[in-house]
Amino acid sequence: MPVVDLLVLAGGRGRRLGGVDKGALVVEGRPLLDRVLAAAPVLGGGVVVVGRGPVPDGVRRTLEDPPDGGPVAGIAAGLDALGEEADWVAVVAVDQPGAEQALSALHAALHELVDGVDALAHTDATGHLQWLLAIYRREALAAALAQLPRVRDVSVRRLVADLAWHPVGTGAEHVGDVDTWADLADWERRTGSATMGRHRPELEG
Repeated sequence: MPVVDLLVLAGGRGRRLGGVDKGALVVEGRPLLDRVLAAAPVLGGGVVVVGRGPVPDGVRRTLEDPPDGGPVAGIAAGLDALGEEADWVAVVAVDQPGAEQALSALHAALHELVDGVDALAHTDATGHLQWLLAIYRREALAAALAQLPRVRDVSVRRLVADLAWHPVGTGAEHVGDVDTWADLADWERRTGSATMGRHRPELEG
């Protein structure tokens, strides 16, 4: 199977969660960052985390300059930090508790690709491709970044909408992010165990 680098976007501020570090949320006994990084051995390539938070020993960390530039700026910074190590790169938001399983399925689907495919991903329950849980052909992603007048405060849709996508069905049940406390509660039901890395603040109203 092709080697795939792993680029983890962990720079979000988690505003709808009261400003917590999403990577520190714990699901089934493991922080979300650790759950995403668990995909690295399967993918077989280099790893970089884009964000302020701590990372495990041996994992590269970088941050867009200036910070808080949004996910597209994070992708650009992460690609620069990785260098040209592999033809494919997985781009994943840190708030995907099922990323290890989802990425394993995407990686296994690489052998299905035909010429001209730039990226592959699952679709969610609403039929939308998961751009921030996807594997990209590095050359195509770098070219899309180069076509933008700037990378700061640019939507992911603008970056990737013109790429040639290959939807993958197997593994889609592992898709789902954590943007709100309701999302965390949903993952509690899905896994049977989810907790916070620190005490959850009391919510009013």
